Amino acid sequence: MTTPPALLIAGHGTRDDAGAEAFRDFVRELGRRNPGLPVAGGFIELSPPPLGEAVTELVGQGVRRFAAVPLMLVSAGHAKGDIPAALAREKERHPGISYTYGRPLGPHPALLTVLERRLDEALGRTARTPEDRADVTVLLVGRGSTDPDANAEVFKAARLLWEGRGYAGVETAFVSLAAPDVPSGLDRCAALGAKRIVVLPYFLFTGILPDRVRQQTEGWAAAHPEVEVRSADVIGPEPELLDLVMERYEEAVKGDLRMNCDSCVYRIALPGFEDKVGLPQQPHFHPDDDGHHHHGHGHHHHGGHSHSHAH
Repeated sequence: MTTPPALLIAGHGTRDDAGAEAFRDFVRELGRRNPGLPVAGGFIELSPPPLGEAVTELVGQGVRRFAAVPLMLVSAGHAKGDIPAALAREKERHPGISYTYGRPLGPHPALLTVLERRLDEALGRTARTPEDRADVTVLLVGRGSTDPDANAEVFKAARLLWEGRGYAGVETAFVSLAAPDVPSGLDRCAALGAKRIVVLPYFLFTGILPDRVRQQTEGWAAAHPEVEVRSADVIGPEPELLDLVMERYEEAVKGDLRMNCDSCVYRIALPGFEDKVGLPQQPHFHPDDDGHHHHGHGHHHHGGHSHSHAH
């Protein structure tokens, strides 16, 4: 029997000790739940252990094959660029290892179930009825990214959370790098007539950013006593999350990956191709086609030709 690939968990990293410890605990729990499967985890930045240390630990146990799963809700710069780059570096450092790479976690139905539970807890479980939910507006708050696709994923999660659950609405905001910010998101809910708002952090574990969401929510609520505002908890190390990570692991091992545009130069800044990001795709004309080649290039203002011609 061939040994299964080891599970390597890649985390964002956080300056918050409790958040980093929550990640390390989660990785240990995955190991406990899957005896016989080598499991290790590390961070891209900000907190120990770094991802490379986790790889070294597993290689020391004789591991040669890895399946890496990003412990992240949305695919932004970390999942699209930093983790693949880190894994490529590890391959140079440990010749002979190979890995497959899983996809980010959200917006999986299992996570929506946990988010719904967090909302119920914030509202007080005792008197929850469908009629009760009808006057609740949810503000789902994501991390926020400079990557529009990542921000769009948070909107997708919000839409899926709204579908069929009976809330008055689910609005979206971000705690950093993207608009609307938390106070603007709350303003928007109020402008839509919300009387009861639950602010729901779209985060796996506690940390600096979820704390900031709560502080900003409390600040806004204090200034708007006419609106009832509650804060819900982060997702946390729920059984659903543990199961979902294993689902992503199995996908990576079986090669059942729904690829996205991880390395498309028109979507993310790859070294040397930064000028291509967001470039409109144009039909390509050559000077000798018809003498009107300048019509074909809608982007000469980007600094001339930005594709190389392989003739």
